[in-house]
Amino acid sequence: MTRKYALRSTALIVGATIALAGCSSVGDVASDSGGEQSAEEMVMVTVVKAQTIPWFQRMAVGVQDFADRTGIDARQEGADDVSPEKQVQIVQDLIAQNPTAITVVPNSPEALESVLKQAQDQGIIVVSHEATGIKNVDIDIEAFDNASYGSEIMDNLSECMGGTGEYVQFVGGLTAQTHMEWVGAAYDNQTANFPDMTRVETPIESTDDQGTAYERAKEVLAKYPNIKGFQGSAGNDVPGIARAVQEAGLEDSVCVMGTSIPSVANQYLADGSIDKIFFWDPALAGEAQLAIAQILAEGGTIEEGTDLDVEGYNDLKLLEGYDNVFVGAASVAADAETAAGYDF
Repeated sequence: MTRKYALRSTALIVGATIALAGCSSVGDVASDSGGEQSAEEMVMVTVVKAQTIPWFQRMAVGVQDFADRTGIDARQEGADDVSPEKQVQIVQDLIAQNPTAITVVPNSPEALESVLKQAQDQGIIVVSHEATGIKNVDIDIEAFDNASYGSEIMDNLSECMGGTGEYVQFVGGLTAQTHMEWVGAAYDNQTANFPDMTRVETPIESTDDQGTAYERAKEVLAKYPNIKGFQGSAGNDVPGIARAVQEAGLEDSVCVMGTSIPSVANQYLADGSIDKIFFWDPALAGEAQLAIAQILAEGGTIEEGTDLDVEGYNDLKLLEGYDNVFVGAASVAADAETAAGYDF
C-alpha cells in the first residue's frame, strides 16, 4: 500500500538541515559486505549538491523521515556551494568510513565517476539521482523521464508566449546533466513544433544561485528588449529570474517557468512574475534513493514494476537504453492557485 507522505513545516526543514549539516561522519557502524545486516546496523549517507539550497533542505526532511521509519542510520551531507571538487572530497571522506550505502545527487557526474568506483570497489552500495547515464553506480533513480519533463515545460512556455517570440534557458551549470537534458528536450520541442519562437542564446549558467540568476536575467532583459520567455532549471533560477522581471515591471509581458518549489516561488507566482513551476518533492526523492539502497543491501533487486513504497515511486520503469536507470511518476506542474496547496 502506498504510504501517504506527511508534509512538514518550514521550521522542521530548517532544523533538520542544521542538524544534518553538522554531521561530518557516518558513525561507528561500518558496512559488512561479507554478510547481511539488520536495519539497525546499516549506515547510509545522502550527498547533495549543496546543503544551502532550499531544494536540498527539503530533501533532508525525507532522509530523516526514512531514518525514523526504518531505524537505519541515514544522514545527509553536502558542501556550502555546488563545487564538484567539494562534493568529490565529501564522498572520498565517506569511503574511509565504510558506510553501507552512499546516495548522491551529483553536481558533475563525470567528476564523481572515479571516486564512486572507489566506493563500489570497497563494497559500498551507490545510488544516484539526477544523473542519467552516470558510471559506477548500482542504480540511478529519476523522478520521471527527463526528456518528457523538459518537453512539457516548453509546451507550457509556448502556450504562455503565444507560440512566438524570443526566449532564453538557464541551467545551474553546463555539467548538470539533468538540467542540460531538460533544456535540450525543450529546445528540440521548440524547433520541431514552435518555429516562431527563437532561443537567442545557448543555456546560461546560474551556479544554482538565486543572486546570480537575478543578475544574469537583468543582463538578458537589457540585451534583448523584446524577450518574452525564460526557462529555469535549477531550483534558484526561477525566483532569481522572477525578481529581475518583477523589478522591470514586466510580469504581465514576460513568461517565466521552470523548476522550483512552492515555498520559494509563491511570492512571485502571486503577482505573475512566475507563471508556472515544475517540480517533484525532494523529500520523496531522498527517500526513494535510500529505499533502493536498502533493497540492495538486503539482497533484493530493482526491476521493472518495483514499488519503493514512496509516493510517486510505486511502479518503477526502466529507462530505455539503460540497464540501471529507473524512473518514477513524481512530476508536478503548478500555477499560483495549485502551488498554494503544497507545504514545502
